[in-house]
Amino acid sequence: MKKAVVLVSGGLDSATVLASAVAQGYECYALSFDYGQRQISELKAAGDVAKKHGAKAHKVIRLGLNDFGGSALTDHDIDVPEDESDGIPVTYVPARNTVFLSIALAWAEVLEAQHIFIGVNAVDYSGYPDCRPEFINAYEVMANLATKAGVEGNKLHIETPLLNLTKAEIIKSGIAAGVDYSLTVSCYQADDEGRACGVCDSCRLRAKGFSDAGVADPTRYAV
Repeated sequence: MKKAVVLVSGGLDSATVLASAVAQGYECYALSFDYGQRQISELKAAGDVAKKHGAKAHKVIRLGLNDFGGSALTDHDIDVPEDESDGIPVTYVPARNTVFLSIALAWAEVLEAQHIFIGVNAVDYSGYPDCRPEFINAYEVMANLATKAGVEGNKLHIETPLLNLTKAEIIKSGIAAGVDYSLTVSCYQADDEGRACGVCDSCRLRAKGFSDAGVADPTRYAV
């Protein structure tokens, strides 16, 4: 059986990616991060999603990105925006996907897994530079230059099944793969019980996705 490391945040997109990888016959190793984010209820959601979809293992790695701050998700002095804005939003966490993929790459080498799945999206992606296809392509090249596996000809692949899908298309594919979206947490400032604020950018994208897909929204809201 093919092995894959799957980045699982506990959100809608990563749950869909894990279900997709399992459906494709991969033996999946789920990887999540406690990186100093504003809310950590997503980590419980990540565990629930990993268990539901039969991940072979689920690791939560602790990182201190809040030591640097620079993002509304890691610095409590920066408010999570509740209005749409142009350009790269303050919820962008500097180098987050680069760091996450690097740790996933290390685990993939240990597991002798040639595939890493990540739920980046270039359609409804909130303006994050590390969700673009240019970044993924460049990272895959680097990964094969920087690792024993790559040098020895065991090519590593960064898999992005959601890259060109709308949020509605992601939800429809997840429903078909058996995802229970009530287990997921997408809100940037969810409370300790995982209830969403309903006003942040991530909440707006999620709600619009369910509406466009014609699927009942199972999100629990704080108000």
